[in-house]
Amino acid sequence: MKMKMMGLAASLLLLGACAGPPPPSAAVPGAPPPGPGPSARAITPGSEAQLKYRVGDRVYFAFDRSDISPEAQQILERQAAWLKRYPNVVVRVEGHCDKRGTRAYNLALGERRAHAAKSVLVALGIAPSRIGLISYGKDRPIVLGDTERDYALNRVAITRVR
Repeated sequence: MKMKMMGLAASLLLLGACAGPPPPSAAVPGAPPPGPGPSARAITPGSEAQLKYRVGDRVYFAFDRSDISPEAQQILERQAAWLKRYPNVVVRVEGHCDKRGTRAYNLALGERRAHAAKSVLVALGIAPSRIGLISYGKDRPIVLGDTERDYALNRVAITRVR
């Protein structure tokens, strides 16, 4: 009986060790990267760091899609409120894709993603002249790698302060 219990415990430990990182859906889109981030005193009001760590600077997309999810809508609403608080801040929305597909296709998809994010910000009252657009397609990956998680993290629009 004791051997069976030890065998069961060892099996459970092995199964736990095989578990990989959580899927991208388990991560909170727009959340700051892992780690402590800058301290509250180190963040300048109206800066890109404040946008990134206090508001959320990125929205994620499904494979081959450019429509705004409910989670992305919430992040863009926070970005719009932040931009209203700092009316002199100008931003650029970058569209990114995973590495699957042709360069031309991904540049167009990245542009649709950036435009979708900009359209929401404009609909929420931000002047279009304050928001630039650029598509990097698959040319500037956020994460290097070939896993589904890596691909999911590269399907993104990032709002950056200019």
